[in-house]
Formats: sequence, C-alpha cells, structure tokens
Amino acid sequence: MHVDLPLQPVLELLGVFVGALSGGLAAVRKSFDVFGIVVLAWVAGLGGGILRDVLIGAIPPVGIAQWEFVATACAAGLVTWAAHPGLHRLRRLVLVLDAGALALFTVVGTIKALEYGVGATAAVFAGIVTGVGGGVLRDLLTGEVPAVLHQRQLYAIPSLLGALVVVVLWREEALSEGTVVAAVVAVLGIRLVALRFGWQAPGPWDRSAARARLGRVGGVGRTGRSAREERVERAHRVGRRRGGLGGTGRGGTGPGLPPEQPAPLLRWVARVRRSRAAGRGGAGGSDAG
Repeated sequence: MHVDLPLQPVLELLGVFVGALSGGLAAVRKSFDVFGIVVLAWVAGLGGGILRDVLIGAIPPVGIAQWEFVATACAAGLVTWAAHPGLHRLRRLVLVLDAGALALFTVVGTIKALEYGVGATAAVFAGIVTGVGGGVLRDLLTGEVPAVLHQRQLYAIPSLLGALVVVVLWREEALSEGTVVAAVVAVLGIRLVALRFGWQAPGPWDRSAARARLGRVGGVGRTGRSAREERVERAHRVGRRRGGLGGTGRGGTGPGLPPEQPAPLLRWVARVRRSRAAGRGGAGGSDAG
C-alpha cells in the first residue's frame, strides 16, 4: 500500500527548511562559523530522515542522495548565517512551522518504514526518529543534552501518538490520503496546544513532596494528625524547652510564651537566691549597727 500526501514533496522540503533553521540558530548561539552553521543546519534538517533510512535499510539515504533536500538544508543554513537577528524575532512562527515539520516527518517516516516491510514496533520507532532525530543530533553536536529528553516538553509524545495511529490505520487497511492528513493534523494540533498552554510531560515523582501536598489538601500531616494538632504539639515542645532542664510544667499557650508554672529546678534556684540575698542583708545590718 502506497499513500502520498497532497503536495507531499513541497511539504517535505518546507519541513527540511524549518528543521535546518533550528540547527542554524543553535550554531549561531554557539558562535560557529559559516561552515559550522551550514553543517549543523543540514544535520538538523535531514538527520532524522538519514537515521530512519539507515535503520530500515533504505540506502543511500535521501538526505545525501537527493540534491534538492541537501540544497534546501544548506540554503536554510546560509539564511540563518545572514539574517539570524531577524529570525529571532520570528520565533513564534518558527515554532509553529517546526510543529508542522514534526507532524509531517513522523507520519511520512512511519509510512516509509511500513512500506519497507518492517514490523509495527520498528515502524513506530522509525517514525519517532524521523520526527525528533534531527533535533537530537543538533543538540549532541553543540555539546548539550537533547532538549527532547530533559525539558519535559510535549514533543516526542505527539510524535509517538501519531506513529501509533499510522500503524493502526495500516493494519486495518484504512490508510488513505484523508486519514494520513488527519494524522498529520492531529500531531500538529497536540503540539500547538501544548505550546499554547505550556503542557509538560511528568517529571520524576517525589514521594515526600506528594505526601506534603496531600497533607495540605486534606489537613492531615505526615504523622496522621491534623495541622492544628501538630501546631499545638509544637507549641508545647517550645514551652517545655523554655522551662529548663528539669522542667515538668505545662507549656504556654503558644510558641515563644513562658511556661504557666515554673519548673522545680527553677523554683529551687529562686529559693537559694532569696536565702543568699537575705543572708547578705542581715550581715550588712549587723555591721552598720
């Protein structure tokens, strides 16, 4: 089964151009020279497709075999080198076009893998690699951890969902121009909505933080007592500490207040001081007399 998207060659070239722009901008941020900018643009624009073709055995890869793809990627690199300040002002447009390239490359890459006879799992993997592989190679060549792995952006997840949809449609023999366009639009829509509302993939689960959040919501602390009971207990502990080493009296009515009753040790110290003061007073009176 072979399915072509309407205007697929034009859309593929546009996707290569946008992906190459992202690579060129990354090279500019790292202060690469013009050759480095063009090379990184070519890698970002065509790296995912080259990886896919190598994995499924489509040799030579289109990223080096078809001159129009190579020329498009290199042209994007030269545009970035010459006009990168203006491209930074078009960041929102570049993000939208990048989302479209992700959707298109994912769907087209999955279909190409299925046409080469690979299994469903390999086809899904090939589709994801086609969509995000260029960005991964771009980040590695600039000495950074790939953004798709650590920035928690919903980037690879829409690609995964799109590849799964294409595989299911292929197995059900329901793949047509209409369903392929619908899959591309679905991936594009998920990515754009995630950008609009700042959706992120879940990070590492912190059990202590989750327990603390549950305590704040339910009014029950980590010990199983309510927040008010824990505050009262803390106040009593502060009062006992202020009561002295031998304190057995009750704590005050709040943190920082003295005990309501002096501790036995403090009472004994007070009696000793009074007796010493009385003794000194008596001795002074006898000398005066």
